[in-house]
Amino acid sequence: MLVVLPGLQVRTVQAPAQLQNYTIEQLRGRAQYVANGCVYCHSQQPRSSGQTLADQARGWGRPSTPGDYAYDAPQLLGTMRTGPDLLNVGVRLPSRDWQLTHLYQPRAIFDWSIMPSYPFLFEVKEKAAPGEVVVKLPQEYRPADGKVVVARQEALDLVAYLLSLDRSYPVSAKEATLRDRGYDPKTQKGPRQ
Repeated sequence: MLVVLPGLQVRTVQAPAQLQNYTIEQLRGRAQYVANGCVYCHSQQPRSSGQTLADQARGWGRPSTPGDYAYDAPQLLGTMRTGPDLLNVGVRLPSRDWQLTHLYQPRAIFDWSIMPSYPFLFEVKEKAAPGEVVVKLPQEYRPADGKVVVARQEALDLVAYLLSLDRSYPVSAKEATLRDRGYDPKTQKGPRQ
């Protein structure tokens, strides 16, 4: 029921005009997102309230609506919040360089990060070939022998997917009510209680 009912609800909703379908590169990146277990630590469903601060106040974006997932099959809502919600990471952190550095070595960005690094998405080389993307790392995270870290296609695809996660477009009041079928978090009662 937890999957079937939302799936049926989303199936009848039209994609918002501002929402673009995924490119081939972004779809490959979405597959990397799943294969590398990102969905286990990150959700893609900003909420209006909960046990802590509302997600919009955290800068994670407005609460999601069914139309936000029109091109997602399956929807990667996630179940844990070990890391931040990523549904709007493309607008919050729109730098490809930042994303690549963070994937290669999260502690180069945040020394307190518990996110694992993904060095297998990169290659350490003597010199980058023309067209290759070199990861911009702080000195202390660069290879000691003067080599460079180059993003593999899998890393570039994953970043393309992350940067496509932008659901910052406005939604109508009608769309906003579609995210909830009557559960009131204040009274903790549903429509039949």
